[in-house]
Amino acid sequence: MDRELALEFARVTEAAALAAAKWMGTGKKNEADNAATTAMRTVFDTIAIDGTVVIGEGEMDEAPMLYIGEKLGHGTDPVDVAVDPLEGTNIVAKGLWNALTVIAVAPQGTLLHAPDMYMEKIAVGPAAKGLIDIEAPIEHNLQVVAKALGKSIGDVVAILLDRPRHEDMIERIRRTGARIKLITDGDVAAALNTAFPEVGVDIMFGTGGAPEGVLAAAALKCLGGELQGRLVPQNEEEHKRCLAMGLKDPRAILRMEDFVKGDDAIFAATGVTDGELLRGVRFIGGDQATTHSLVMRASSGTVRFIEARHKLAKKPNLVMV
Repeated sequence: MDRELALEFARVTEAAALAAAKWMGTGKKNEADNAATTAMRTVFDTIAIDGTVVIGEGEMDEAPMLYIGEKLGHGTDPVDVAVDPLEGTNIVAKGLWNALTVIAVAPQGTLLHAPDMYMEKIAVGPAAKGLIDIEAPIEHNLQVVAKALGKSIGDVVAILLDRPRHEDMIERIRRTGARIKLITDGDVAAALNTAFPEVGVDIMFGTGGAPEGVLAAAALKCLGGELQGRLVPQNEEEHKRCLAMGLKDPRAILRMEDFVKGDDAIFAATGVTDGELLRGVRFIGGDQATTHSLVMRASSGTVRFIEARHKLAKKPNLVMV
């Protein structure tokens, strides 16, 4: 992929964030999601790629745009596209932390086509890469992460979604002496944060969405971290869906090479609301707004933080550079 595409993809997530942020704190999560999706789709049309959505808003009959299989862009470079136009719809509606607009792009045929169902996940940053094991006890994974980071177990912080299904896991983590950060939504941001020591999160556990697992794995591939996953089909219909999408064993352990084949992927995210890593959109008056984005490429290992000021009156449909 052309390296200049990285900035183009930042424009996509910026536009979606600007659109979604207008709905921050209004209690209207669907309106926020629709605004982000429409803006993201509009900007994709300006980019010189031959993109196919492999992780999106659902099937064609479930989503009007950014549906799985939809074609994006106007170029000849064939790529897989994974999107979450608004990770954290509830977060935006309530004005909470860590809502993001997110995309990952990789050469055609290299991103996992994950069905929309639950996935068990474990994620760490570069220091603990190669040491975790999703099949090992929680206690073991906490110990190896503590050792890799040169910390006592009491200084290790695990992050996971605050859900009833995680109650036993939470109790076991606390029994080791490790600390926990519970989040309401947004496990792409949670996985991403494990790779930045200054954020103060060391390992992510728990069951969340499978599409978000692919996006998080793409981000950690760029950062040198690691995510392991295992799908959790809830019924026979979901099991058959896995098989239809080419997953021969729906309960197989998924590793980094399963999520993103090869060494080329680009990940971009823009903050909608404030988070530990990215600031949210600020509407600063005078029909202007600021955004804070992260753009990374796996093949080069380059990580860029982009601060931008936008004159909204000069951006019909949030499209102009």
